[in-house]
Amino acid sequence: MTLSKSQYIRGLQCHKSLWLYKNRPELRDVTDHTKESLFNTGHSVGELAKELFPHGVEVEFNADDFKGMISKTKELIANDTEVIHEATFSEDGIFAMADILVQNGNTWDMYEVKASTKVKDYHIDDASIQWYTLSKGIELNRAYIVHIDNTYIRDGKLEIEKLFAIEDITERVQDKQYTIEPNLNDMKKALKGDIPDIDIGGHCDDPYGCDFKGHCWKHIPSPSIFNLYWMNGSKKFEMYYKGMMTYADIPSDFRLNDTQRVQVETAKIKEPYIDKNIIKDFLGTIEYPINFFDFETFQNAIPRFDNQRPYQQIPFQYSLHILHEDGAMEHKEFLGNENSDPRGALRAQMLNDITATGSIVAYNQSFEKTRIVELAEFDESRKDELLALNERFVDLIVPFRGRGYYHPDFNGSFSIKSVLPAMFPNDDELDYKKLGSIQNGGDAMDTFANLHLLKDKSKLAVIKKDFLAYCRLDTLAMVRIWEKLHEISA
Repeated sequence: MTLSKSQYIRGLQCHKSLWLYKNRPELRDVTDHTKESLFNTGHSVGELAKELFPHGVEVEFNADDFKGMISKTKELIANDTEVIHEATFSEDGIFAMADILVQNGNTWDMYEVKASTKVKDYHIDDASIQWYTLSKGIELNRAYIVHIDNTYIRDGKLEIEKLFAIEDITERVQDKQYTIEPNLNDMKKALKGDIPDIDIGGHCDDPYGCDFKGHCWKHIPSPSIFNLYWMNGSKKFEMYYKGMMTYADIPSDFRLNDTQRVQVETAKIKEPYIDKNIIKDFLGTIEYPINFFDFETFQNAIPRFDNQRPYQQIPFQYSLHILHEDGAMEHKEFLGNENSDPRGALRAQMLNDITATGSIVAYNQSFEKTRIVELAEFDESRKDELLALNERFVDLIVPFRGRGYYHPDFNGSFSIKSVLPAMFPNDDELDYKKLGSIQNGGDAMDTFANLHLLKDKSKLAVIKKDFLAYCRLDTLAMVRIWEKLHEISA
């Protein structure tokens, strides 16, 4: 039985996941947009990293001819090729492809490319099985991880030697070699038997979110103890292993914080918890005209624009609902051009659109305020105006986190995506699922990051309408929540 490198890493995380992958692949969760985006990012980073070693020869990937890839690799090695991309090996039942293989005298140096900004523990496991496999066919000298250096700031032409950092991990990889054969034997033994009897646990999300989680967690009700607010994951599993699954399973003398206690009690009576004084005190901090404001951002692993760092959150869109004291409301918005840096135009229009006085209301304000600080650093010509905005922010999440209002359908989350449907059930105007291709911040981030690659102008127009509809709903939702809080506290 052959295992790929990624299957070995899966097996290290959980033998049950590996067994399901090999025997019941139809039970996997549907791949979401985020995982697809991560894959695309990793691919683009890997392709660019090859330029660190020019004149390399690539072994073309062919899912129908792995033997041909292995044969091509052996041929390149025999012909004294100095740099090989995607060198392919299969030894002792392990199939592995080295991102970059560089000849070093009579030996070879192995480079694995990662789109992350640092070396992580599971990267060492990844490189270790790679070393194990390759070393049976060639003599290896050193092992390296090539990763993104997030301190790099683009200034003119992309400087890939500054974008990437290279770390020598040889000793850490060699220290792992004695564990690999026992691990492989355990995995092969598990695969020959029935499905392993492994319960859910912290391993379900470490180091990756398992794509069989929907199957393995299907016995967990909603809500459950895993929805308890602000509780450490290990503590939740400790409760679970003691037989607690629902709120009803929690003993009356079990130690919960105040918010968790409210959460459990409201679930029992199926009614919201309301403290009108907390709500009134919060509403009293808001001054007219009220600017309900929300950013959308994108990020690139490989900076596209000057004065951009890898993975920097770049605001490209905002929505602004302005509520005046006489009840009049107006809506303003900005959506950047996908082919140019949106920050300059966004900053100028934002400073023009937001009223000179009054509160700026955001939901979980730290995100918006941090982006404004970064915009001030991006171009200091209007720094004081931008930073002055931050002094006017009011966070709409406060009365919820502060236990002014808790609805049992929040399920331990105070995100606007949890609060809104609980407060306004069956309201199509406020239903994100009724929107088009953009239904959450992850959709917006990933779609805009790649929008400049889209050639179909008709699709582009539709997607831009979806962007505007999504961001508009974010601020309209805040208006409706604000109105509902007034109604509740009356």
